Amino acid sequence: MRLALEEASLAFTEGEVPVGAVLVKDSNVIAEAHNCKETSRDPTGHAEILVLKAGAEKNSSWRLTDATLYVTKEPCIMCAGAMINARLGRLVYGCRDEKGGAVNSLYNLLSDKRLNHQVEVVSGVLEDECAELLKCFFKSRR
Repeated sequence: MRLALEEASLAFTEGEVPVGAVLVKDSNVIAEAHNCKETSRDPTGHAEILVLKAGAEKNSSWRLTDATLYVTKEPCIMCAGAMINARLGRLVYGCRDEKGGAVNSLYNLLSDKRLNHQVEVVSGVLEDECAELLKCFFKSRR
């Protein structure tokens, strides 16, 4: 999660919402990314989407069942859907997103038994640090 926080800090310095993500497989980091929606002018430029794409490329397969994704903020609907489609094995996230979280806050997509895949979830890892970075970013924008 510390590496994901470093990525989130990079996003902050670039004027992006500070969310960072790291994908790990077999104890090795296979992808790192941070939000880049503004700089890339891409609505799918979320850190989670970027690491899933890079991880699938490095893994030579879109199936990431043995991988763990670390992300600083609870994923949105788009990102949670991508995790299900990637058959992600495990998600570890920092702070909740009460306004858009699709894992625990607003929706529970990753544990929905009606879907063909469920993702193991661990939440609250370095929660205060992850939340503080977001608070500082949005405070600086007001």
